[in-house]
Amino acid sequence: MKIALLEDDLAYAETIIEWLHAADFEVDHFVTGLDFLRKFSNSQYDLCIFDWQLPDMEGPDVMVSIKLRSNKLPPIIFVTGRSEEDDIVRVIESGADDYIVKPVSRQMLMARVSALLRRASPEHKNETVCVFGGLTIDSKQRLVMLDGEEIKLTDKELDLAWYFLRNEGVLLSRAHLMHVVWGSSADVETRKVDVHVSHLRTKLKLTPEFGWKLTSVYQQGYRLERSES
Repeated sequence: MKIALLEDDLAYAETIIEWLHAADFEVDHFVTGLDFLRKFSNSQYDLCIFDWQLPDMEGPDVMVSIKLRSNKLPPIIFVTGRSEEDDIVRVIESGADDYIVKPVSRQMLMARVSALLRRASPEHKNETVCVFGGLTIDSKQRLVMLDGEEIKLTDKELDLAWYFLRNEGVLLSRAHLMHVVWGSSADVETRKVDVHVSHLRTKLKLTPEFGWKLTSVYQQGYRLERSES
C-alpha cells in the first residue's frame, strides 16, 4: 500500500518514513503542498498523513484542493503540533479522518493508520455484521449480542456503537459524531453525545476489565481502543 507524507520537518519525516517502511508501506514524502498536489493528480494513495504548517500553504488547504480534484478522497490523518479544539473540529468537519497532536509514538501512529485502512477497505464498508470478541452487532437486523445475551440499545445507541466499533482506534470529535449519528450539527447538544457514550460504556462493558477503553480525549472527542489489561 502507498502512503503520502506531507511534512516539512525533515528529521521528523525520516522517523515517520522509517516506521511506515518497517510495516511494509510504500511512502512518497513531500515538503510543500504544491509538490504534493502536482503528484496527487497522477497517483493514487491509500492514505495521506499531513502536517498543518507547510512552507507554501496550510495542510487543510491542501486537503480542500484534493477534494476538488478527486471524487475519491483517501483517508487523511493530520499529525501536527496544533492542539486547539477549534483547529481539530475545523479539520475533522472538513473531511479529515483523524487528528494526532505531536509528538506521536510509533505504536499510536501505526494503530491509527491500520484502523483507517480497515475502515476504507471495500470489505469493511459492505459489512452488516461485525464481531468484536464477545460482542456482535448486526446493523441490518438491529441486533446486539454480548457473550450470547441480547443487549437492548436505543436506535441512536446502536448507531453510535456501530460507528465506534467500525472506527476502532480513531479519534472522533463530538461535532463529527453529531453529523454522522444524529445528522445534525446545531440542534443536538454536546451533552447528548456524552450521555449516549456513558450508556454504551455500561451496557456493552466497554471498559478495561473487559478488554476495551472508550475514552474521552480532552477538548477533542472520543476514541474506542482495545485494552491490554
